[in-house]
Amino acid sequence: MEVKVLRLDHRRQRDARITTHVCLTARALGSSGVFLSGDHDKKLIENVNDVVKRWGGEFRVEYHKKWENLLHEWKNSGGEIIHLTMYGEPVQTVTPKIQESLQDKLVVVGGSRVPSKVYQEADWNVSVTTQPHSEVSSLALFLHMLYDGKELELEFEEGDMKIIPSQKGKNVEMSNKRSDNES
Repeated sequence: MEVKVLRLDHRRQRDARITTHVCLTARALGSSGVFLSGDHDKKLIENVNDVVKRWGGEFRVEYHKKWENLLHEWKNSGGEIIHLTMYGEPVQTVTPKIQESLQDKLVVVGGSRVPSKVYQEADWNVSVTTQPHSEVSSLALFLHMLYDGKELELEFEEGDMKIIPSQKGKNVEMSNKRSDNES
């Protein structure tokens, strides 16, 4: 099962930091990519690609101007759409049902206002609490529950850097792949 994230209504001037965090969270917790809609943000995409290059793994950020087309393409290819919202079914109740299907998943996280079409097109409207909070925290909690915590053990191959866990201090292992020009 492949899991990707659709970030709705990205606004380059206002949302760069939060959308970057959506991308980093998606990557770190097992998604294979993020689709951005809203403003095209070349710098954000380059920054996330740089993180992937330095830290490894298979992850892509792609821009889709028309998110509606993406939802239709996703469903037509046999995938399911999961919309994270305050108004859906409780995450703790619905995630086991979502896990039963091995179909690819598109997890939708909102921007300023989520159009009603997203609620209608979603196979699952999932509530990660019924209180306002961040799309980053919603995504993190949902992915953690979807993967039953196994995403915490992911190994990211092909990166230039790798953290070696330690009780105190910072221990970063650098690969020898970097050329003298990159160091």
